[in-house]
Amino acid sequence: MLHIYLTRHGETEWNIENRLQGWKDSNLTSKGIRDAELLSKKLSTIDFKIIYTSSSHRAIKTAMILRGEKNIHIIEENRLKEINFGEWEGRTKLEINERFEKEFSSLWDSPHLYNHIPHSGEGLEDLKNRVQDALNDIINTNNNGNILVVTHAVVLATIVSYLKKSSIEKLWDIPFVHGTSLTHIEMDKDQNKLEFKLLCDTSHLELV
Repeated sequence: MLHIYLTRHGETEWNIENRLQGWKDSNLTSKGIRDAELLSKKLSTIDFKIIYTSSSHRAIKTAMILRGEKNIHIIEENRLKEINFGEWEGRTKLEINERFEKEFSSLWDSPHLYNHIPHSGEGLEDLKNRVQDALNDIINTNNNGNILVVTHAVVLATIVSYLKKSSIEKLWDIPFVHGTSLTHIEMDKDQNKLEFKLLCDTSHLELV
């Protein structure tokens, strides 16, 4: 049996400032570090064979906190990076809405209508293809055991959508993807079956 644990990186400075990050980056906040430590404690009894992480610094830092003192190899994977938001990156959501209200609202409210071209971003189909390739490589490389994947909100939603065979229109038909929320997928490769044991779980967090 293969167990895939998915999580989003911890809270960052730009998360607090309501700035989109995408391929750009900002540091984890003290809360982001604390949340990762709480998740590490929750996962402490699980014997992970490997950790895959987005190559963005905020995800790598989260992965290192989750690994703690354990001797677990961390693999940085570019295909697990967040969607590229193009000209939106580094801008606040208010600034983006002023210039790209239609495109920005569609990404969250009707993703099947999302147009990435006006702001030179990455399309959701392109994102789906690269994330799907990365996930399939991970699954094909690991026949059983426990693996941990550290990534980003849109990527995590895309992975869940792909495994559930959902359309892009239903991309956000999941609980809110909080920083360090936990999704656990149990996969029986021999029987070609999978089950979501947890989906964006935050029971380890001190949410206000």
